Parts: sequence; structure tokens; C-alpha cells
Amino acid sequence: MDLRLSPEQSLLRASVREFAEREIRPHVMAWDEAQGFPHELVRKMADLGLMGIQFPEAVGGAAMSAVDYCIAIEELARVCPAVSLSVAAHNGLCSAHLFMFGSEAQKERYLIPLIKGEMLGAWGLTEAGAGSDAAAMRTVATKDGGGWVINGSKQFITHGSVGGVIVAMAVTDRTKGSKGISAFVIPKGTPGMRAGRKENKLGMRASDTSEVIFDNCRVGAEALVGVEGQGFINTLQVLDAGRIGIAALSVGLAQGAYEAALAYAKQRKQFGQAIGTFQAIRWKLADLFTKIEAARLLTYRAASMKDEGAPRTSLESSIAKLYASEIAVRAAEEGVQIHGGYGFMKDYPAEKYFRDVKLCTIGEGTSEIQRLVIARQLLAAPARVTA
Repeated sequence: MDLRLSPEQSLLRASVREFAEREIRPHVMAWDEAQGFPHELVRKMADLGLMGIQFPEAVGGAAMSAVDYCIAIEELARVCPAVSLSVAAHNGLCSAHLFMFGSEAQKERYLIPLIKGEMLGAWGLTEAGAGSDAAAMRTVATKDGGGWVINGSKQFITHGSVGGVIVAMAVTDRTKGSKGISAFVIPKGTPGMRAGRKENKLGMRASDTSEVIFDNCRVGAEALVGVEGQGFINTLQVLDAGRIGIAALSVGLAQGAYEAALAYAKQRKQFGQAIGTFQAIRWKLADLFTKIEAARLLTYRAASMKDEGAPRTSLESSIAKLYASEIAVRAAEEGVQIHGGYGFMKDYPAEKYFRDVKLCTIGEGTSEIQRLVIARQLLAAPARVTA
């Protein structure tokens, strides 16, 4: 088992890191205060291949691997977790759903522009009364003539107000439970669909999060993505891969928080010496570095399995997402602690990592849901000595 990055992957890491330092870091706090980043950045990221990282060249993608994807998401999150979140949601949810289950016509009309960075993609699953219990959704799609009429609303949708297209889940047959949910692709500007309230968030503020409302939204038969009634099943498949992306985001955020704390520990002096010389601080840094490395390896393992063609990576994706997100919370918390009072001030990056990080344990399946997925996999499978 070779855990070293290839020369191409090392170059990718260096390229994305240089881009993030040059194009993103100078604007991090301004975008955070404004609660949005400019669309010009999307085009620049598309030019670097970041808006279609894993998709084949046939649809304009960069044709990179799942491990490559983790590296890119990680490096963006190291500088700005909010930008990384938008890239991860764009790639791993909306675009991935269309690529995996969309028709050729849907890919031509929506996926190619998404990959080119001509628009951002949104993905609508969560509702006010259906978070972890996604199958309890109330949004419905009713057949009408040759098309569908959609009514309901989606909540906490990344790019809900700025996305050019959304893949949204809706109940098409209530009697079938989760097997009566279908997916629809709906472009911005469709009559009956509008953005609702934009959320005023604790963190990840540069990434748009909004409500999306459907009020007698009429779409044609061609809007159905995949097979009717298979939307929820497809959603679980999309989330398997999406959780690897959030794990990578968590690793990158933790790395950024650790590096900020390390730099501060070297330059901050108390009692006539740098605080990094004190054992209490040294042990914090050593523990963080060790745990971040472990989270990175778990994430790359799940990504490698995906690259190798594993039919499902539910267990490995959930393990990576659970561990990486919770370690990221710890890293951000300790980063603030090491900074002391300055960690509470916006003049230093520690406070923003601390605000941003909590979403990692919530989005794309809470830590509780990850533990549920892991436990189900363990109890359903024969006992094994190693993973």
C-alpha cells in the first residue's frame, strides 16, 4: 500500500494552494462580511478545473480521481472553508447527481455549463420538517398532462438564491414511502420557483444558503432525473461520495486552523519566550497534527476505494466524514485556545475557522447519522479483524 502522493498529485496540491493564497486569502474576511463571493472567482476556479474535478473530458471535466478531488477541496478549505464548501456542493451534489443519473440531454443542457463555471449548482433535499429524516419530505410533484407540478419548499440549500439550476427531490407517490421520491432538474427563472429567505449564518458565510420555494412550479417530463421513484435511492448514492468531499473539507479546515496556531505559537511571547516552547502548547500542537494526519488517511482511503470502483463506500465515507469533521472541530477550538484572547478577535483567522467548522459535523449527514450508518454496516456484515 503506497500512501505517497504521485508527482502529479503533489503538483496539483501546490497549484491549488498557490491559487487559494493568491485569489482567495486576501478577500476571506470581506467575503465573510458580505456573505458572498464574486462570480468571477467561479470562472477562475473553472479555468483551473475545480468546477468539474472528477467528471470526464467528454463533458468538459478535468477527469481527475477522487483522491485528486480531496486534495483540491482540502487546499481550498485550508484558506477559506466557505469557498471550499461551495465547490464541494457544486461538484459533489448537483453536478454529481446529473452526471450519475441524468439523461444525455440534461447533461448537455446543465452539466456542461456547470463544469464551465457558467453557473453554480444547487441540490434540494432538506426541508424544515425533514432533515436527518429526509424521507419525511413534504414537497410533492404531481403529474399534470405531460409534465409535473411541484409544490413545497427546501431549506438550508447551498446556492439556493444564486444557483443557475437545482436538482430537487419531491414525493411523487406518497404510498411508496422512500421509494416514492423522485428527482427533478429545474433551471433558475422557471415560473413558480423562487428563492426564499437567505440564511444569516454563524459561519461559512461566503457560501450562499437559502430557502427555495415551489409554488405550482410546472416542469416538463424531461425534468425528471433518472427513474421515477428512484430519487431517494439515488440521493444516498450521491451522498456516499459527497461525504468524502466534506471529510476532505474538514481536513483542510483543520490544517488551516493548525497552521495558524503553529505560526502564532512561534511568534507570541510570554514570560520572555515563545509560547510554543511551553509543554502545554507543544502537546496541543502534537495531538492536532497526529489527528489531522489520521483524518487525512481515512479520507484518502475512502477516496481510493471509490477510484478502485467499489460499488458502495458507505462505511468508509461515513467513518472519514465522522472522524475528520469532529477532529476539525477540535482543531478549530484548540486554535482559538492557543491564540488566547486574540483567538476571539476577527484580526486573526482562528475565530473564522471556529465559526466555520461546526457545519462540518452537520452538513451532508450529522455525526449522529454517520454513527447510525456505521453501526448498520457493522451489524449487517460478518465480523472482521480489519477494515
